[in-house]
Amino acid sequence: MEIQAVKVRRLYLEVAGQIESQIKAGKIKPGGRLPSERDLAVKFDVSRPTIREAMIALEIAGLVEIRTGRGIYVVKQRSPQELEVRDEGPGPFEILEARRCLETETVALAAARITQQQLMDLELALREMEDEGAEGSVTERADERFHCIIAEASQNSALAATVRWLWQLRNESEISTLFHKRVREEGVHPSVNEHRRIFNALKNRDPIAAKNAMRAHISRALERDWALLDDGAGNIDSVDEDD
Repeated sequence: MEIQAVKVRRLYLEVAGQIESQIKAGKIKPGGRLPSERDLAVKFDVSRPTIREAMIALEIAGLVEIRTGRGIYVVKQRSPQELEVRDEGPGPFEILEARRCLETETVALAAARITQQQLMDLELALREMEDEGAEGSVTERADERFHCIIAEASQNSALAATVRWLWQLRNESEISTLFHKRVREEGVHPSVNEHRRIFNALKNRDPIAAKNAMRAHISRALERDWALLDDGAGNIDSVDEDD
């Protein structure tokens, strides 16, 4: 009996794969414009973030070109062997949603268990974020360290490992890297004020305030990324129409 391994179902890959097949079959010609994001979401019966992730995957594969403010267009194909949508793991919106679910509970535990040294480390990370903003740097190492310190402060090794893994996915996935690079190029950087609210809640040992601050922070990141892509970089609907 021959058995194939069961793979995780990634919606954005399924969408990208279907469009990839139509492009390679010549059903969508080079220079042709893809339907709007809104229309694609309806046709595929998926969310618009899923469509957005699919478009970035197609761009990475060299199958389409995202033209800011104009839409998404099929490019002239190179060798078919060079063009293939790869599984880059969870998409950037999926990762943010997972972080929102996980880190809001993790920070509540951290509020009751965080050490004085960890509070000092968080304060240092905040200062580095302020310095990065002043210098216009796009690096997010201080942001990542801030969230991972909180995960460690929960004193739950399973939660800490999962939070680190989500950040690793974010940093190593080409689709997430390209997505966040565009967001940063538009001048969107980690919000120091939002991180400061999380820090203050932890310092006050207030799990409810910490949980609310973390949820608000990651939710705003999702909203900011979404609004930014709606208005400009990578917008696939701006001809007729996410962090």
